[in-house]
Amino acid sequence: MTQIALSSLYQQLILEHYRKPRNKGRLPAPTVVVHMNNPVCGDDIQLHLAVDAEQRVTAATFLGHGCSISQASVSMMTVRLKGKTLDEAMALADRFTEMMHGSREAARDRALGELRALQGVSKFPVRIKCALLGFDALQEAAKRVRAASAASESDGG
Repeated sequence: MTQIALSSLYQQLILEHYRKPRNKGRLPAPTVVVHMNNPVCGDDIQLHLAVDAEQRVTAATFLGHGCSISQASVSMMTVRLKGKTLDEAMALADRFTEMMHGSREAARDRALGELRALQGVSKFPVRIKCALLGFDALQEAAKRVRAASAASESDGG
């Protein structure tokens, strides 16, 4: 496949996730909810995660609005998260961040799945924050879940 054809396919995938986002909505009983915004672009995301006792993501949804990059990114991210442990989710976030900062190796990593469609964003520094907004929320969510788990364990629960 030519670079132009691949770029066109990636653009279509981003628009598909923007127009028909996956997992958009509230979770009835989330373990954690994190709100993040990007005032430069006007992006606003509220990430809802359900995490079980083994720290595995059982559900991931989001609410929000913003540019096509932020909304497509968080839509793709929520698809990748289901069934992953928090450690695996953080590894995904780290790898995606590497790709956003220009890592060609990360951009070829099939573990990113559809998120690889966003690799072109790395050429536009002002848009990188848009693509990373959902992952910033994910990192904060993981931090909160782990802190709550540690507090529960120290309380004997």
